Amino acid sequence: MKQPSMGVAGKVALGAGLSALAATGAVFAVSRYLFDFAVDTQSPRSMIARLRTGKVEGANLEGVHYDAQEEAQAADWFVESRQPVAIRSQDGFALRGWLLDPDCASPAPHRYAVCCHGYSGSPDHVAKYARRFARMGFTVLAPASRGHEPSEGRYIGMGWLERRDLMRWIDLIVESDPQARILLYGLSMGASTVMMTVGERALPRNVVAAIEDCGYTCVRDEFMAQAGNMYHMPRWMAALVVDAAGLISKRRAGYGFREASCVVSLRHATIPMMFIHGGEDTFVPSSFLERNYEACASLDREKLLVPGAAHGMSASTDPERYWRRVGAFVRRAFGD
Repeated sequence: MKQPSMGVAGKVALGAGLSALAATGAVFAVSRYLFDFAVDTQSPRSMIARLRTGKVEGANLEGVHYDAQEEAQAADWFVESRQPVAIRSQDGFALRGWLLDPDCASPAPHRYAVCCHGYSGSPDHVAKYARRFARMGFTVLAPASRGHEPSEGRYIGMGWLERRDLMRWIDLIVESDPQARILLYGLSMGASTVMMTVGERALPRNVVAAIEDCGYTCVRDEFMAQAGNMYHMPRWMAALVVDAAGLISKRRAGYGFREASCVVSLRHATIPMMFIHGGEDTFVPSSFLERNYEACASLDREKLLVPGAAHGMSASTDPERYWRRVGAFVRRAFGD
């Protein structure tokens, strides 16, 4: 018996179907790789795993460090002065960090600063910021984010899971000193952690002010920017990959990339906020500064764009301007 012929139209339809399946498979593969690389620290493909095994080097902040001497002195001070502290996250992970005493003759009573490091970083990466605040009279807490040694945790929350961890650190301070007055400071992912935290309804009144330096608007926006800048994906393709990775993250890590939004959280902010960004930041686009600033509901907010500064380099590019503005903001927010 003669088999019926598929015909030209049928062959075209079958070819289109197979192409669509292949494209869908490719999108899933790339999105799975993105999730493994950026979020799952136990994957051998993850950025964190590669750093631990020495397959890749840590972030090399681009540009001239005009505060190189200060950075070196702060690094030594950090190692010599730090005291270990630990808590447990809401989901059961041991979170660790360092406590540093004020570094001045007349420390301010009940004054604390929490300094949050960036993606793939560690507490010592915020040593120069910690020392500056210690010299202003603050007792400084520098926690290690979940999934970053020495803290536990498999999945990096890109600020969204970390906001709950930061709330736990804040609670620790308040429990030990009910009169505590707290400044939150964050760099890069730490900045987004701070922005996501200030919108929490349960944020204690002890948190007086917050400073974010080069944070993104939401996780989806940041991954979309990287897909275009680093991998040169067309926007439509980047959207497919990032959104698929967001679905994987929702199922595996418990959060989606869209919901992890600084913009939404900032709409509920009430404390004084300072927003800082480098004018030449391409890793977290400088356009995010204006979007975060405009989203902030606080009546007391200010922004600083540092010309010529790359990602995380604002304080090193123009240290005099940076610390003059930060110092003035802190003094005003804390009533000095």
